[in-house]
Formats: sequence, structure tokens, C-alpha cells
Amino acid sequence: MKRALFPGSFDPITNGHEDILLRALPLFDEIIIGVGFNSEKKFMFSLDERINFIKKTFKKYKKVKVKSYDGLTINYCKTIEANFILRGLRNPADFEFEKAIAHTNRKLSGIETVFLLTSAKTSFVSSSIVREIIKNKGDYNELVPPSVLS
Repeated sequence: MKRALFPGSFDPITNGHEDILLRALPLFDEIIIGVGFNSEKKFMFSLDERINFIKKTFKKYKKVKVKSYDGLTINYCKTIEANFILRGLRNPADFEFEKAIAHTNRKLSGIETVFLLTSAKTSFVSSSIVREIIKNKGDYNELVPPSVLS
């Protein structure tokens, strides 16, 4: 079985995340969206809220599972028997950052990282931008799936 982990904090999930996952569906038998938990980090949305946003967004896709985890991503991959890590790339800075992590993960675990480029229509969207818009009471409707708005 080709199982991939799509890890992230998803605070909140964006249309960019949704786009990457939908385009990755034909590549894998199962994709587990791993919502990372880090007690050191200040999140805008609780872990339960983030998981619920994602579950609602992908409820009609049987190949998609949503779980939370903490610790090293490669350790979690071993726990869930994922042979791939799925990551989206928006720009060259993302690539440079993600490349180093992917090389390290492969060296330590043999787990391959699969990169998908974001579509042009979502390449500017990030969770941090969405959080800033929310904090300042701006309109973020077109940047996130409907599950985040309800």
C-alpha cells in the first residue's frame, strides 16, 4: 500500500493545502493528514478545531484520514507505516527549507518526500497570512475551505 503522511499544523487549513491534497489523491492509496501538536507553539485554533476543519473538508474522500501527532514526523511515519511524506511548495524559499528536511528524513529513515507545486491560484496563500487577516478582521473567505468559515 502506498500511504503518505501530509504533515502540518494546519492553523488553519487553507485552499492551498486542499489543492495539494486533492491533486495527490491519485498518487497514493491512502493519505493521512497529520496535524502536528507542539505545546511550545501558540495556535490560533485548538487541535480539535483544526482536526474538525480538515475532517469536514475531506469527508467525502475515503482515502483521506486525519490524525494528530507530536514528535518527529519520521517516527510518526513509522508508527502509521507511511512510506512517503507529502509536502507542497509555493516558492524557492519553501523548496530550500523543505529540501534540507527531506534529505535528513531520507538519511535517517529511508522515507521519501514527494513535493507538489502549488497551483498558481493558491501559491500566495499561507496559514500565517490567513491568521493575520483573521486577527485584523479582514475577509479571508476565498483563502480557506468552507469548513473554516462555519
